[in-house]
Amino acid sequence: MKFLYKRVTKHIALALGLTLAAVGLSAHAQSWPSARPVKIILPATPGGSSDPLARLMAEELGRTLGGNFIVENKPGANGNVGASFVAKADPDGYTILFSWTGTLISAVTLYKAKPFHPINDFESIALIGSIPNVITVDARLPIKSLSDLTEYAKKNPDKINFGSTGSGSSWHLAAELYKKVTGVKMVHVPYTSPAAVNKDLIGGDLQAVFPGTMAVSALVKDGRLRALAIMSDARTSVMPDVPTTKELGFPQLESTTWFAFLAPKGTPQEIVKKMNQAVNTILAKPDIRQKLSSLGYTPMGGTPQQLKDYMGTEITKWGEVVAFSGAKVD
Repeated sequence: MKFLYKRVTKHIALALGLTLAAVGLSAHAQSWPSARPVKIILPATPGGSSDPLARLMAEELGRTLGGNFIVENKPGANGNVGASFVAKADPDGYTILFSWTGTLISAVTLYKAKPFHPINDFESIALIGSIPNVITVDARLPIKSLSDLTEYAKKNPDKINFGSTGSGSSWHLAAELYKKVTGVKMVHVPYTSPAAVNKDLIGGDLQAVFPGTMAVSALVKDGRLRALAIMSDARTSVMPDVPTTKELGFPQLESTTWFAFLAPKGTPQEIVKKMNQAVNTILAKPDIRQKLSSLGYTPMGGTPQQLKDYMGTEITKWGEVVAFSGAKVD
């Protein structure tokens, strides 16, 4: 009888402990984000092309949710340093990852030693927006169209050097997708920053680049680069006169850099839901949509599950491209 009493008492204590823990988590989620500033980790250097979007969303989240959201840059290893930091952070809602295709998907498809898994090691929050890649060439080349580029590259195998912001970046994989679809041979030259790529483009060491539209819009407007095709099914406000790959008969040549919010695995679902709703509310504002459009972004949004499913689709797609390219990073 005494043994039975002890067992019952132990079970009651355990149940009570679990109940109190659940109550504590619920109270924490309800008070979020008022306890302290929420750090939005941006895994890139300050002043990069992703900075304006991250800071705009941080400011709007603060207004919508009433807390203080601050952007903290943690660059390194194609974004893996910052993303790995968030994956290991306390799942309390006060450390959030702002990241994109080149970091999240490449972690699975490109790296032999996986630094993290974008689905297994994070809670998906929401897609924010996307920006298409654009196929561009040195304006001094006798290439006026996408078909010209393909013909030139086939006649001159491995004579076109294309620059990227690193192995596994969207700039790199967009070019590899083009190679896979058209069967051309070009040489990949990786750099560590858009500025370094553009410098060698202007200098003539590179002949082509497949970046996000905003990264080269100024060079296109100045006439130093020629934009041949937007790698999307819709034209962009940044380069409205440039046709899409779909228009040109290559719907499979689609490459966009998308941006999303994620949290460490185990972050309370109440917090995930609250932030997801805030992101969707922000993206529905006409003035925000206009700002995003002026920066070259297409607003996205949606549910956490939609982000999770989308990442799964992207891992499959770009995994095939990486396998084709033979690229690997140890």
